[in-house]
Amino acid sequence: MKLGFVGSGVITEAVVTALLKSRSDISRIVVSPRNVQVASRLAGMSPLIRIGRDNLDVVDASDMVFLAVRPQISEEVITALQFRPDQHVVSLIATLRHETLAEWIRVPAKITRAIPLPTVADLQGMTAIFPPDARVADLFSSLGPLIQCRERAQFDLVAVASALMGTYFGMLEICEDWLVGEGLEREHAGEYLKHLVHGLSRTMMTSDAKSFTDLRHEHTTPGGLNDQMFDIFRRHGGAAGLQDGLASIFNRVEGSGK
Repeated sequence: MKLGFVGSGVITEAVVTALLKSRSDISRIVVSPRNVQVASRLAGMSPLIRIGRDNLDVVDASDMVFLAVRPQISEEVITALQFRPDQHVVSLIATLRHETLAEWIRVPAKITRAIPLPTVADLQGMTAIFPPDARVADLFSSLGPLIQCRERAQFDLVAVASALMGTYFGMLEICEDWLVGEGLEREHAGEYLKHLVHGLSRTMMTSDAKSFTDLRHEHTTPGGLNDQMFDIFRRHGGAAGLQDGLASIFNRVEGSGK
């Protein structure tokens, strides 16, 4: 299996790292030279990996081509490439529709969309794909749990959920800054928050609780500190803001937003 990655950012690095750990049927991986640091790190991990001369070289050398460029430059990058009808194109660009991608590719190559979480690097991240495809499912299922979405709207909703990553870390950033501002050393504030969320993540994956609501109740004493915090969060528009953000992202992914 000969794989090529157009775009060499965080997701490309995570997927390639995972493939080296989980697969023995890959004969070659060619990565884009655009991000020199990431491409060099990957090339140093295995003799199976080489850095392409350019994106055209990546496509020419591959049976399955992964597209992992920023949405803002995706049209410019993709329309400059020359694909073959026998290639399988896997798009990791969440906002790029199947129909648009097919138009830009200009040949009847097989197209699958995928959203792998960065934690696939440790073989613990989940990936969603659309439409269902046995070959792509086999590849990503070796990296962690897999969702095969049978409808585009389902896949788009997974893309919306993936937009929570920056907000998650942003909330921790706000908490850390507040703690430091009140007098706690930044090192201690950061370490405490990291251990807090790490512990909550482990509890979430191992608990018998059936829902997030159950988990919230298990971690909330009526009238206690957690109860007070969540009440303030809701009363001050936190829940509404989160729902508005999700709806806005969904509109963008669906193509009706900006």
